Amino acid sequence: MSAASVAEEFFDAWTGGNFDRARDLLADDGFRFEGPIDTFDDRDSYLASLRGLAAIVTGAERLKVFEDGDDACVIYELRTQPVPSSRIAEWYRVRDGRIAWMLVLFDARPFAALFEHGAAQ
Repeated sequence: MSAASVAEEFFDAWTGGNFDRARDLLADDGFRFEGPIDTFDDRDSYLASLRGLAAIVTGAERLKVFEDGDDACVIYELRTQPVPSSRIAEWYRVRDGRIAWMLVLFDARPFAALFEHGAAQ
């Protein structure tokens, strides 16, 4: 399975609420997530956070997918209850058919109020 295929399947799984499939697509050891709000060194901590995000998501539209060897990038428009629209880029590194590393880039400023008031914990 190509890096882009794994990235797209992961995106479809979590945005579709299939967290068991999303978990299967993450490396079970050595997984790392880096983003503007959180950093995780294991898939279960990351998935717990992702479930929290999914609770406020009202939609997600994939805009573009790029692939370069074991790396893939998914750019999408995320819609949430508190922030109507946010463009996000997710860079995935795939190893043995699973995501070993993710870097997520987006403007976190519109989400800051959620964390100031403890709403996103």
